[in-house]
Amino acid sequence: MKNRTLPSIHWCLTYFAIFLLAQSLYSQTKYTLGIDSGTTFQTMDNFGAAACWFGEGVGKYWPSEKKEQIAKLLFSQQMDSLGNPEGIGLSAWRFNIGAGTFEQGDESGIKDFRKRVESFINPDGSYDWSKQEGYLWLVKNAKAYGVEKLIAFSNSPPVYFTKNGRGFKTEKDYTTNLKEDKFDDFAEFLANVISHFKNEGLTFDYISPVNEPQWDWYGKFGEAKQEGSPWSNKDIAKLTKLLDKSLKENDLKTEILLSESAMLTFLYEGERNSHSQVEALFNPSSPNYVGNLEHVAPLIAGHSYFTDTSNERMVDIRRKVKQVTEENNIAFWQSEYSMLGDGFREGTEKKLTAMDCALFLAKVIHFDLTVANASAWQFWNSMEPGNPDFDTRYYFLALEPNEDHTDGNFYPVKTLWAMGHYSYFVRPGMTRIKVQGPILSGELNSELMTSAFMDEKDGKIVMVLINYSSEDIPVNFETEQLKGYKLFQQYLTTEETGMDLKKTKEGDLEETVELPKRSISTLVFQKNKL
Repeated sequence: MKNRTLPSIHWCLTYFAIFLLAQSLYSQTKYTLGIDSGTTFQTMDNFGAAACWFGEGVGKYWPSEKKEQIAKLLFSQQMDSLGNPEGIGLSAWRFNIGAGTFEQGDESGIKDFRKRVESFINPDGSYDWSKQEGYLWLVKNAKAYGVEKLIAFSNSPPVYFTKNGRGFKTEKDYTTNLKEDKFDDFAEFLANVISHFKNEGLTFDYISPVNEPQWDWYGKFGEAKQEGSPWSNKDIAKLTKLLDKSLKENDLKTEILLSESAMLTFLYEGERNSHSQVEALFNPSSPNYVGNLEHVAPLIAGHSYFTDTSNERMVDIRRKVKQVTEENNIAFWQSEYSMLGDGFREGTEKKLTAMDCALFLAKVIHFDLTVANASAWQFWNSMEPGNPDFDTRYYFLALEPNEDHTDGNFYPVKTLWAMGHYSYFVRPGMTRIKVQGPILSGELNSELMTSAFMDEKDGKIVMVLINYSSEDIPVNFETEQLKGYKLFQQYLTTEETGMDLKKTKEGDLEETVELPKRSISTLVFQKNKL
């Protein structure tokens, strides 16, 4: 009995070892990716962010050494001596044209003084261009670093033009807070702001006149968190026509960016007068059609807030966005997102780490680019007071300001570098191309997500790979499809402290690339030099 049992155990262990080896070998070849540069999708326009509301204090008051380091982290396209990116190289920057709640002080109804914004226009209609000094410091530094696109946007008309003299609604309805006889004045004000800064050497490529028009921005008991106003599609069209006229009269090339929908679903569905905005604003049969105006950009912007509850829902919503924008022959921009809702928690109530948030952010970017075909992707918000280690869902830079917000400390967090995997390497004008292998845009394919982009000028290919799983993943490449390419560089972000968009490897295409568990990688493929 004893002599028979030992050989049996031996053979069982042997078979088990062979099984494990086979599983290991299988995993080594599980992900073999190819790139089909002949199948192209959208051309990328920009990756951007904003600095509301805390950029004013940083830009105006913080010591030069600190705010200049912040600007480098956000805007630099350079590498350090070790080949690591100095910053995330944003290619767009958003500037908020304020409504004048700062001048109202406590009477504004906005409790947090940092969320009150100055206005360039005075009650008598004159202008004071010394306002918004801190925000403008950031805009000027964005330009100095070579940021390609500057976008001005408005949350509310100036308080002198509103029905209630506030920068938000104090009646719970969904009508605009702009006085009926002030539409012309508001359009002229926006054009004057753009014209002034053009003469000062700051050209805004886009002006976004309304923001999240579907929300009522009702401040209960006369108090609100920020400036804002609802808008119907009819009123948006009216304002857009007047703004188009004002831009022409000022000989400006700035394009009008519409409509910053509060959720992606508002782009294609809903019965309220501010819903179904693609059809309302860009279908020639609509009474609110503005797509034929000279200054209206052939694109629509929406926000990915609250559409991130599950992979399946994310994909379904974004497929519908792609469908409706393609049907109306316009591009789609995702112009605001941070993890305002609880979708990023993915069913858990625990505090989430900085890497948890970075991975989720990368996943939302991935779905917006690969399913909705977003040609621009912009984050809200680049800097806010917060913890650098947990629930870093709102910001790239966790601020630790003093009471007056005139100084403080800041900490770059993992979400900054998650964005950098796209913004630093995927430059304006690059085209998204097809990745062959696992097609990773659904519930069943969420452990590894990949996208690829080509620079048509020099043929450089950039691939972003998100390993969402708790296991290391080896990846190989179909070298036949990458003929003419020789080397790649890998830039990596993991939960390890200091492992932030670090150059970790350079090799040839026949090498296996290891994707550590819970990591984001960018691979840059270089062509052979003849």
